[in-house]
Amino acid sequence: MIKGIAHLAFTVTDMDKALEFYIGGLGFSKAFELADDNGKPWIVYLKVAPGQFIELFYDGVRGAAPIPKQAGYAHLCLEVDDIEDIAQQMADAGIPLDIPVQQGKDMNRQCWVKDPDGNRIEFMEMHPESPQNKA
Repeated sequence: MIKGIAHLAFTVTDMDKALEFYIGGLGFSKAFELADDNGKPWIVYLKVAPGQFIELFYDGVRGAAPIPKQAGYAHLCLEVDDIEDIAQQMADAGIPLDIPVQQGKDMNRQCWVKDPDGNRIEFMEMHPESPQNKA
């Protein structure tokens, strides 16, 4: 069962300007940051409301290896009660998982699909000790 939107992710070309806009302009607060597999800056999480975040990716950075990407929409994340149930629901509907169930760096379990236009959608089961739950 889908509980709600957990976060919306954007790739940004200038993190300082993005933070100035989202924090200074819109009044959101920085919740936490995640580094990539090499310890380099990867994602900045901004808290919008309890349990709701905007995820800002540094331009061209996706995990262990840089991947060229234009600034803009990166993915929509939907929070779910049970990641295995949603993965089975996708299989039953004939929707292939783009990325199978796995645990992310934030301790949350996730899997991914693409909509018919190729837009990425993440399903995420929150871990009680995740940085999102502590923010």
